[in-house]
Amino acid sequence: MHKNFLIGLFSLCSLVVTTLVQAEADPKLWDVVKEAFFAKRDIQEVDFLKIEAPRRAESGAQVPVSYSYDKAAANGVVIKKIYAIVDANPIPLTATYHLTDALGGFSLSTRVRYETDSFIHIVGEDEKGKLYMAKREIRAAGGCGGTVDNDEAAVRAEAGKIKMNVETPVSFGNLSTAVFNIRHVMRTGLQRDLVSQGYVPAFYINKTEFKYNGKPVMTVDVGVGTSENPYFKFSFIPDAPGQLEAVATDNEGKTFTHMVEVKS
Repeated sequence: MHKNFLIGLFSLCSLVVTTLVQAEADPKLWDVVKEAFFAKRDIQEVDFLKIEAPRRAESGAQVPVSYSYDKAAANGVVIKKIYAIVDANPIPLTATYHLTDALGGFSLSTRVRYETDSFIHIVGEDEKGKLYMAKREIRAAGGCGGTVDNDEAAVRAEAGKIKMNVETPVSFGNLSTAVFNIRHVMRTGLQRDLVSQGYVPAFYINKTEFKYNGKPVMTVDVGVGTSENPYFKFSFIPDAPGQLEAVATDNEGKTFTHMVEVKS
């Protein structure tokens, strides 16, 4: 996504958000965001895409959400990408998920940031470029800005440490569940230094790729709307014993890798 586009979108959404003055989620925001990301494209609301989340989250910094794409119920629609968008966030796109057949559809849980009460949309794009969506309203606030007073040396030392496992027992050829967590502060670029009050530069994981026995499973383009210490719990189909590999990169060009053995 181009820098100028992001700046323009940030300004536009910020202007709209400030007019809400802590109101409930405004469905009209979607018209602004939809035009910015999917200008003049039709989006069909469907039942085979779903979002599960609390109506009110305890923390705007860590809002639990689950997304799913029921391939069997999609009547032949093959979704290749899923965009996760929090309408009222200063930078609405939290992540883009690139799917493969190894997922057997799509079922994923993660945590996102919320600046204010908002609808969240997932938009699925099929192999023909057609768009489909689901939405849900969540009440939460304060997750994108604020101040930071982290120990910079400690932040850097912890960044990129990965924990990953595949839940057992594993039945090869059937859905299994992987759990991935990476330590990272995920600075948004909208937070202020507690001492200087200047903006702290963005510092975040921007991509995570998952492969099984060298074959792509899923790629996630990660945005700053993803919560600190990114977490992904997802289903995939291991066809035989092997290795699940995760490769994550941050916006400073650093790479972090982790691999787990998968046995029956």
